[in-house]
Amino acid sequence: MADVKHFDPEAVLDEVVRLFWRRGMAPTGIQDVVTATGVSRSSLYATFGGKRELHRAALERYVEQWSAPAFRALAEDGRGLPAIAAFFNGLIEARCSGEYAHWGCMVVNAHAGAENGDPHVQDVLDRHHRQLRDAMRTALVAAATHGQLAPGVAPAATAETLALLAYGVNVRSRSRADASALRSTVTTTLTTLAAPAAGVGDG
Repeated sequence: MADVKHFDPEAVLDEVVRLFWRRGMAPTGIQDVVTATGVSRSSLYATFGGKRELHRAALERYVEQWSAPAFRALAEDGRGLPAIAAFFNGLIEARCSGEYAHWGCMVVNAHAGAENGDPHVQDVLDRHHRQLRDAMRTALVAAATHGQLAPGVAPAATAETLALLAYGVNVRSRSRADASALRSTVTTTLTTLAAPAAGVGDG
């Protein structure tokens, strides 16, 4: 086993993120972490604390590395509805194909897990939601500026709706939903928000 002085905590935490993300917190024991990382139980405890603390660190890491960059890109895009369409297309692509297909979102998975009773985890979930909602709202404000929104579409309330749609995509993708069906749902939703002459494509 690797000694606490001879392993890279950042690399170990990245492996732990993948483990908790794929399997969830409850079914994953410390021995699973030991097996996946090659780091001894005592070294894990000395560096990160127990399983609860390790999961907290992994969840924070996931938000930092996976969620926050996507939200920042959406907020900074400036194209309005096409930016939102691109966000969802990227989300569906990531959730339905490639190395992490059908893992869902670690944060959304935590909403449904026993770990959501941890106040620290709840803070992360709430912060993640605010970041997603605010990025959606920024994109919708840009859409309104470009004349892309149908009359009566309020960016603040609609941002909450689109955040919930993103959660739904994550949950359904974990259940191996068809990517084309998810894209169709997103397109239908965005079309209902669009002014008659506005496009919602991500090109």
